[in-house]
Amino acid sequence: MPVILGPNRYGKAETRLVRVVRDGGVHHIKDVNVSSALSGDMEDVHLTGGNAAVLPTDTQKNTAFAFAGKFGVGQIEDFALLLARHYVDSQPTIHHARVEIEEYSWRRIPVSGDRQHSFVRDGQEVRTCIVHHDRDGRSTVVSGLRDLVVLNSTGSEFHGYIEDEYTTLQPTADRILATAVSAQWRHSGVSSSSSSSFGESYTEVRRCLLEAFAETHSLSLQQTLYAMGERVLTTREEVCEIRFAMPNKHHFLVDLAPFGLGNDNEVYYAADRPYGLIEGAVLRDDAPDAAFAWE
Repeated sequence: MPVILGPNRYGKAETRLVRVVRDGGVHHIKDVNVSSALSGDMEDVHLTGGNAAVLPTDTQKNTAFAFAGKFGVGQIEDFALLLARHYVDSQPTIHHARVEIEEYSWRRIPVSGDRQHSFVRDGQEVRTCIVHHDRDGRSTVVSGLRDLVVLNSTGSEFHGYIEDEYTTLQPTADRILATAVSAQWRHSGVSSSSSSSFGESYTEVRRCLLEAFAETHSLSLQQTLYAMGERVLTTREEVCEIRFAMPNKHHFLVDLAPFGLGNDNEVYYAADRPYGLIEGAVLRDDAPDAAFAWE
């Protein structure tokens, strides 16, 4: 039975990189996690162990550090595009590069005087991006975020669902709706020479997500997911598709009757698992195809 080599890639995962910009006594922090993966003429390294086509993963790590020193780290999408295009354009054996970056936000601690170099981590939310660039000059950019924790203390219902012999969940017309949003959105029209304001785009997409979550009277988390995606696509023309993973962070009303107390939707048990997981995509009907954008 013949055996052949299938799709493959290799790279350096999770290069932790911190860039400090010193503007006199005022400092700025860029804290990122960079992962790169390359593919191309890699038959020999798999079949014979010949490494002539391989750009070492250690070199990929060093390139990330060197580019941070040479060019700085602005918007993570721009930095990822810079790296991906470099790997493909500088190495004939590399036909495709994937660069993924996570960014961790720091907020300056306000102090008097000129000591503007102290920071505190700004919550658990993480900004993300995935960039692809190939030998044909095609680039795709998927921006995103994860662990954006949001909660509505009312304005959410859940009823009218299928009930069978195993159903114990009671319908409700007033519940807490909470989730930790993971969202990824694909930019349209990214070419090898294009430049976009990814920072402004990220801020505005995040605003759309929060506003839609807050303003939607929800009959299901799925309905809220769609409303959030619809708000982004009708507001931000640079986005052609957005995908979500949203766990339902359940809050169950506690029965206080054994203690002689009522509970008018005031005391809840916050359960961490098991949890419902809602996933879905919202896209323009004319969204350009980009099969590898999400991988």
